[in-house]
Amino acid sequence: MIVRLRSVSKIFGSRIAVNALDLDVPPGLCFGILGPNGAGKTTTLRMVYGVTRPTAGSIEVFGLDLKKHLRAVRSRLGVTLQQNVFIEALTPIENLRVFGRYHLLREPELSRRIDEVIEFLELGSHANMPVRQLSGGFQRRLAIALSLMNRPELLIMDEPTTGLDPAVRLALWSRIRELRAHGATVLLTTHYMDEAQRLCDRVAIVSDGRVVDEGAPGDLIAAHLAPEAVEVDCTPEEESALLDGTIRAARRLRVGRRVTFYLSDAAPLVERVRAADHRRPLVVRPTNLEDVFLALTGTSLEAAA
Repeated sequence: MIVRLRSVSKIFGSRIAVNALDLDVPPGLCFGILGPNGAGKTTTLRMVYGVTRPTAGSIEVFGLDLKKHLRAVRSRLGVTLQQNVFIEALTPIENLRVFGRYHLLREPELSRRIDEVIEFLELGSHANMPVRQLSGGFQRRLAIALSLMNRPELLIMDEPTTGLDPAVRLALWSRIRELRAHGATVLLTTHYMDEAQRLCDRVAIVSDGRVVDEGAPGDLIAAHLAPEAVEVDCTPEEESALLDGTIRAARRLRVGRRVTFYLSDAAPLVERVRAADHRRPLVVRPTNLEDVFLALTGTSLEAAA
């Protein structure tokens, strides 16, 4: 395993941020940690790259005990933080040069690495502008470029695309896939369920500092919910009429007036909704990772009567 956590806990005062967490990250995968705010995702990453010390438990990275081999581990990983960390008066090239020297890179290797990451993240058109003049998307690209200067075997990314527009997110997804294809292991957190479903080979869903389930996104969906989802606005009374015994939803989720039914075959329920009121809007879609996330992290998802 590239990363192995055993019974890892982190306590801040009276608050338990991470609670006896076990986690294994295999090599060569994109592995996602998903969870609501306060679930312990960022704290877990900070412990893996050695900025936060665990209160209890053991952490191994590259098979090395992190307590004993922190410097050796850090030389082999890259980190993209939630908040960008730049010298804003300098250009991307100058920032990359400073960061490369931090990794003890010398010429001509330093310049080769800078050219490599600028080309990979498509930063060439903005490489000589002061960072403070860059858009959020280009700053995020630069943040990832900095984390790649040492050609890391493990890339840790804490919510790498938060706040970016869809086009930039897609561009960065493509770069992350390329890194994985070239053998890097990627460990990331994200609030975007579609991002996790499309990028990650495996995900761990955490709540209250613990892993509540783990697996490939498709396997998690199949294990917890029926394959089709129907979303419709209706009152509880109308909901009961739709499920009168001839149609049976495996599970259902209500949030206000919106109800999502999870079924093996959505067609009979769709026909009934349209027959009752053909103007009533409804959505028919495949069940996704966000549905599983809601099912496992506290939103009321109950068996249908």
